Amino acid sequence: MQTHFKIFIKSSIPHFFVTDSELDNIIESFEEMELEKGEYFLKQGKISGSLVLLEGHLRCYTFNENGDEVTTAFYSAPRLIFDVASFFQQKPSVENIIALTKVKGYYMNYKTVDKLFHDYAFFREFGRAMLAKEYILFKDRTMRLINLTAEERYAHLMQTNPELFQIAQLRHIASYLNITDTSLSRIRRDFGSK
Repeated sequence: MQTHFKIFIKSSIPHFFVTDSELDNIIESFEEMELEKGEYFLKQGKISGSLVLLEGHLRCYTFNENGDEVTTAFYSAPRLIFDVASFFQQKPSVENIIALTKVKGYYMNYKTVDKLFHDYAFFREFGRAMLAKEYILFKDRTMRLINLTAEERYAHLMQTNPELFQIAQLRHIASYLNITDTSLSRIRRDFGSK
């Protein structure tokens, strides 16, 4: 799994030279983490750590004013996973992150990340690259919710993340697409007949 982690870091900052020794020092600072399906990486009210997801899928959700779950994100490997506000401000999260499948990766708390940011220029660059990537993904999702129809959002999810339909509950996918379960069933039926 360490080899996958090294590849993930190097591919995230291809323009930055990193020695194997530096990478080994970084990786030794992380803890290997495994979650079984249904286990939580983060629960609402707890302070987020960070997870470099190397295998598996997770779902992030919160609750609306009626107490209904609202899926805010699906995460597939390889990816950096954390609640950015909770992690950097060290305040309790308002979201939950749960494993949809068996998950493998590397975990690190804020204190260790902050120390590595100070000790290694390439790790600061890795962190900057990850934040920029996650912000772009967030912005793209927000724009799709505003600019695309429900059918177009469904088509986009089918094109970019089709495996979700095998591992996530349809009600969670509907919530993520900001549509009702009934609308998702109709859209799936319409797409199936095309």
